[in-house]
Amino acid sequence: MKEKYHIVTYGCQMNLHESEKIAGILTRMGYTHTDALEKADIIVFNTCCIRENAENHAFGNIGALKKLKKEKPQLIIAVGGCMTQEVGKPELLEKKFPFIDIIFGALNFDDLESLILRKKAQKKKVVEVRQEAGEIVETTKPFRTSYPNAWVNITYGCDNFCSYCIVPYVRGRERSRKPEHIIAEVQSLVKEGYKEITLLGQNVNSYGKNGAANMNFAQLLDAVASIEGKFRLRFMTSHPKDFTEDVVAVMEKHRKICRLVHLPVQSGSNTVLQAMNRRYTREKYLDEIRMLKSRLPEAEVTSDIIVGFPGETEADYLQTESLVKEVDFASAFTFVYSPRQGTKAAEMDGQIPEDIQKDRIMRLVELVNSLTRKKSEKYVGKTIEILCEGFDEKKGMYLGRDEFGRMGYFKADENAIGRFVSLKITKANGISLYGEIVAME
Repeated sequence: MKEKYHIVTYGCQMNLHESEKIAGILTRMGYTHTDALEKADIIVFNTCCIRENAENHAFGNIGALKKLKKEKPQLIIAVGGCMTQEVGKPELLEKKFPFIDIIFGALNFDDLESLILRKKAQKKKVVEVRQEAGEIVETTKPFRTSYPNAWVNITYGCDNFCSYCIVPYVRGRERSRKPEHIIAEVQSLVKEGYKEITLLGQNVNSYGKNGAANMNFAQLLDAVASIEGKFRLRFMTSHPKDFTEDVVAVMEKHRKICRLVHLPVQSGSNTVLQAMNRRYTREKYLDEIRMLKSRLPEAEVTSDIIVGFPGETEADYLQTESLVKEVDFASAFTFVYSPRQGTKAAEMDGQIPEDIQKDRIMRLVELVNSLTRKKSEKYVGKTIEILCEGFDEKKGMYLGRDEFGRMGYFKADENAIGRFVSLKITKANGISLYGEIVAME
């Protein structure tokens, strides 16, 4: 009987995709997947440290395995990812959870196979956290579980050093994959039947900036969008300091590129943006929105926004509210500032009291939700194209998203997963749409 693995993932799409690569490594080693923790022979935690909640969840879930490890001593528990890359975290994990078998970092998850083999041979705890990123490994084939969606990394690491962000310290400096590897991967995915491809990077706009790729992001986007076949193409995350008109020109050229740009603004206040080391102004951000809409009037924008950053005044917060109204985001991920040890912001004066943070986030969430509801209501009566992604057992309905990321639910007499569906919207409920099939490819 084959040994089984279970992966616990925290954080962003980047982590979800890296968990697919971890699954690929384990599959190559002969393991098979199980959803049941108690049936697993190896459990891998792919952690995140961007926000404190992610770390707390990881600690809680790791601690909950103490009993299972005692009952099943041959079980291998491995903990890796961003959290283990933080200074002092491997030592803390060893002390707090002595039953962990393998600790590895975000910069060496490709070493997981050798670490597992070493653990099995030595019967000792294995701790290996590389401090510098090596060459990009192109031999690990992900075990994808996200059909009809697929994520493709184009860069790793980050050079931006926003004052609140731990990513450059745990992911290393920015590195770009060679374009031929990216293009070949997307070609393969399209041949395999994947219908939506998302190009991933901490800052996709700076792809190839060190010259190693012999291509900039607009050129790469053009090359990928030129691949034959019907599929949607997305990219994230774009950084406002590097978002340029040549990228929009490529979007205009290729209809398969979704008219949705994720452009995190973080704050509407120039004072706060400067303290965040974002290297753009409110005015520059709004100019970019106007440039995008002038060339692609139908385009929508989503964003990330942080409230309660050190030194943020009520006036600063209101500047964020006014920017949200002016841009009229399709949706936005909203966060309360969370200090991360090792970042400049954690040492800043003017840390905002929790009650003020809570008040601001509640007001911002209500504003964003009101804009989202209004956009949803405008869908009623229209026919849109949905890419069906799955089936909701509770609702008894299929579900999928349009190119702007809006979720639509519908009933179908045949399996619709992975198919493009023309859907006439009959009802909007908050951020969700409900409709009837007009046609299905």
